[in-house]
Amino acid sequence: MADRLAGKVAVVTGAAAGIGKGCAQMFRAEGAHVIGIDLSGADLAADLTDEAATEAAFAQIIAEHGRIDVLVNAAALAVFAWIEAMTLAQWRHTLAGELDTVFLPTRAAWPGLKQSGCASVINFASANARHALEGSAALAHCAGKGGVLAMTRQLAMEGAPHGIRANTISPGFIRTEATARHLAEVPDLQDRVLAKNMVKRLGEPQDIAWCATWLASDEARYVTGADIAVDGGATAW
Repeated sequence: MADRLAGKVAVVTGAAAGIGKGCAQMFRAEGAHVIGIDLSGADLAADLTDEAATEAAFAQIIAEHGRIDVLVNAAALAVFAWIEAMTLAQWRHTLAGELDTVFLPTRAAWPGLKQSGCASVINFASANARHALEGSAALAHCAGKGGVLAMTRQLAMEGAPHGIRANTISPGFIRTEATARHLAEVPDLQDRVLAKNMVKRLGEPQDIAWCATWLASDEARYVTGADIAVDGGATAW
């Protein structure tokens, strides 16, 4: 199908790389008007852990377009370390990078989402929100993504009276610029991931983007408060 998102105004954070870039590209191919936000390399530059910068970016978008039909919160950052090695500053940095980057954009976008009347918020939890992966030092990441999962259920409830749906996608291990560094730092990590997967390959951003496209479209108009695992079966056994 083509033009599944025709006429929709979609904001994608973290649009310069990884899953965010994959979603932005696919949304454009499906007819959406996409505004990408990232620190650099996107339509708008903003630090989404900075309250004032985030508010200004979304105020500009709403002023120009009048509404936001789709918000994809793909921007995130995390420090991966074992508990004995992780500092409090790294812990807080990760939680800001996993939670503030969902809270601040969603709050700033809320007036535009209400103006849509049939909006979709798409957040990213993770297989790590439910399962630990042996050999992966992901304590703060697990905590952050668990928070996204819970936050999104609440957003679904708060958004329902305004026609705003909110859902999460929980990716498994997706091959991106960031995860490539993680794989390089932990030589046996890929083997551990594939051992856990039913589908014996790493995921790609487009695997997530297809799911996001459906959640953004009117095809998913009765879906809210849901979490969809796109993880090669890793959490199914």
